[in-house]
Amino acid sequence: MARRPEGNNRLDDAARAGWLYYVAGRTQDEIASAMGISRQSAQRLVSLAMAERLIKVRLDHPIAACLELGLRLKEKFDLRQVDIVPSDPASSSTTVGIAEAGAAEIERWLKSVDPIILAIGTGRTLKAAIDQLPAMECPQHRIVSLTGNIGLDGSAAYYNVIFSMADAVKARHFPMPLPVLVSSPEERVVLHSQALVKSALQLGAEANVAFVGVGELGQQAPLCEDGFLAPDEMARLMDEGAAGEICGWMFDREGQMMPGSINQRVASVPLPSRDSSTVIGIAKGQRKYVALRAALKGRVINGLITDETTAEFLLAN
Repeated sequence: MARRPEGNNRLDDAARAGWLYYVAGRTQDEIASAMGISRQSAQRLVSLAMAERLIKVRLDHPIAACLELGLRLKEKFDLRQVDIVPSDPASSSTTVGIAEAGAAEIERWLKSVDPIILAIGTGRTLKAAIDQLPAMECPQHRIVSLTGNIGLDGSAAYYNVIFSMADAVKARHFPMPLPVLVSSPEERVVLHSQALVKSALQLGAEANVAFVGVGELGQQAPLCEDGFLAPDEMARLMDEGAAGEICGWMFDREGQMMPGSINQRVASVPLPSRDSSTVIGIAKGQRKYVALRAALKGRVINGLITDETTAEFLLAN
């Protein structure tokens, strides 16, 4: 009989120990006895289950301070949906907490019996949220990507999440078969006239809800790191007053879309109307402060998932 690789055996044991500890409520001594291992080994397996993200934890009890911050943000910026998660001062992660909250909110929309169109952006935070989704059967829904799934060299864009989402959620998925930015406004007109692209554009305009990342600007910004904008282009845009971007769409500190060639080269689906759709931005951390404040001020988004520290900044500024 063929033996499984040792790594798989250990992950199986970690999953079993994690289930016994977090789901069945067994103590580490009880796990050690049930699995025929030492208590120290049981402890290490439970830790491994967490480290490998085999265990996904959600907090069902609302925290009063987070609820209060959410209500104040909702009133200040006239938001439809707000979810504030606790901050971890010791963590440098830009996704922990908000990824889990984002997954829970996406799951809530997908549990709707009535058919909906769900639009999804791109980026590291959204990818982390999609990785938290359970397997779901949602044949009544349609899911459309707001951004292209092709890199500048023709390769698949790593942080385009619609294909990851398709692995977990059984629904009709509509990718955007374009790069985020094209070479000219004329090229965008030609590409947007293609039947496959027109379908995605129409679905995006009709979306009931959209989940988007909020991108900061600068040399370490995702658009630069992923090769869509050269550093000198980014510097010029910032000199012109750009403050942030969502799905490639650049806006200034007042949340107004930037005029000029850059937004005319964005091949992404335009964000659905905030009058008829809920557009939820998912972001946290100091690097996002300027972009988030601008996006909220100009109602580029009308929903928000963030953490306590970021919420306090947004309320104070």
